Amino acid sequence: MLTRLIIHNYALIRELQVDFESGFNIITGETGAGKSILLGALGLILGNRADLQILRDENKKCVIEGHFEIEKYSLSSFFENHNIDYEALTIVRREIIPSGKSRAFINDTPVNLDLLKAFATQLIDIHSQHQNLDLSDNQFQLKVIDDVAGLKDELSAYSVLLKDYNETAEALKKVVLLSEKSKADLDYHVFQFNQLNDARLSEHEQDDLEQELRKLTHAEEIRNTLNEVSDLLDNEQVSVINQVREASKKISRITEYLPDTGSLSQRIESCYHELKDISGEVNAFSESTGHDPDRIGQVNDRLALIYSLEQKHRAGTVSELIQLRESFRTKINQSEEFDETISALEKMLVIRKEELLKTSAILSKKRSGIFESVRKKTEATLQLLGMPGARFQVRHTRLENFTPSGLDKVEFLFSANRDTEPGEISRIASGGEISRLMLAIKALISASRMLPTIVFDEIDSGISGETAFKMAAILRELSLSAQIINITHLPQIAGKGDSHYLVYKTDEDNGTATKIRRLSDQERIAEIARMVSGDQVSDSAIDTALELIRRS
Repeated sequence: MLTRLIIHNYALIRELQVDFESGFNIITGETGAGKSILLGALGLILGNRADLQILRDENKKCVIEGHFEIEKYSLSSFFENHNIDYEALTIVRREIIPSGKSRAFINDTPVNLDLLKAFATQLIDIHSQHQNLDLSDNQFQLKVIDDVAGLKDELSAYSVLLKDYNETAEALKKVVLLSEKSKADLDYHVFQFNQLNDARLSEHEQDDLEQELRKLTHAEEIRNTLNEVSDLLDNEQVSVINQVREASKKISRITEYLPDTGSLSQRIESCYHELKDISGEVNAFSESTGHDPDRIGQVNDRLALIYSLEQKHRAGTVSELIQLRESFRTKINQSEEFDETISALEKMLVIRKEELLKTSAILSKKRSGIFESVRKKTEATLQLLGMPGARFQVRHTRLENFTPSGLDKVEFLFSANRDTEPGEISRIASGGEISRLMLAIKALISASRMLPTIVFDEIDSGISGETAFKMAAILRELSLSAQIINITHLPQIAGKGDSHYLVYKTDEDNGTATKIRRLSDQERIAEIARMVSGDQVSDSAIDTALELIRRS
């Protein structure tokens, strides 16, 4: 429950701290005193959006801090799942700084607004007058049924299945589109692949052919040069080889007299053999080199094919052509594989749809199973609120397509008179009737949701007389299982409170300020008397106030 609310620099509030009690907390104050400002500040720590207009002093940050006792509400898993330190007395803080940025903290751990909201909705339910419009919203109505039926686990399981189903359906849609495109391009891919595949390309073929072509086109020059080299090395008139051979013989004659020349002899002998090998290789090259027009034509034709393929596919090398050929092969294979993938996804989608149908059927059965109970309890509460002829129904429609909530649509139908057929709430109910109906709904769901704190902002709008007493009794009964904070303008309801707080304005040096304080017993009597008779409090008004308090 909310034990303390601290507000700094928010609208008309410069600095404020209020401690709330368990049970039934009453907040009253004159019109314009700032009761709605308190709700606005509380809304910030529940994750509502904020703007810079809320800053009382534009040069200072706004800080809203709420202290919550949460030990009884099994929230430790939330803290563990989000790496937040768990404290039995948890502090939620929201800061709006002058630059416009917003920061939120749970037990001094920074959190984003979505996480803050997810946490806060487990702590507080705020009912303001505009929320009465929710009664006509089918999603709100379905959520009421789900809360009463206790379908949290079933809805969680359904949500997981729906996510899997949607992901499978999306995957199937993408594969079908890819398959259709692939099949549309299949003839093109097959043609391109066959052309490249028929070319029988090899990795280094282009370099080898270009080298061979250079040799063939310069065959005459190569052969003449090789013959000249051969003639220099070994001819009949002057033979380098024979001269080296002769030098070897001569040096060997003096080796006996000059032993150091032995190494020279070996080196000259090595040169002789090396030159003999070189001469042999030169002659072999010469014999293998010749003008071959046929081969030149073959090489030119092959290179022309390679060059044309490179130009066509904007490739720089044969390696790129080979990679392109393999990419066409992959696309052709994929075209065949798509059919298998589509078949597998279609089967998976059928299975997941069957699972969704089973789970949504469970949801439908459990929802429809409480419709009668919801009707009876709501009508019973409305009777207590002075509407003995009120009729309430839940109309159930089965949807064709899956929604985030299943295959059900529910509509609340209402009539204030027994002889009038129930109809849509927004078309048939007055403001006061909607307020009473909303309280009946809140009473219905509060027991099932077990919220620590429920805040009512003038839910008694349009109510008076004996009905106000009955509404007060229901609110007090709710306060036995949850902390109730109720902003009211009715003395009948204020008299039922366990704790009474007054919101008021004061004129200070730096402007008007909104404040709140808990009233003592005597102050409470005076405030309720003011609510009875206005600013001129009479003895009879005080007596009435005492009677209202005793009646509680």
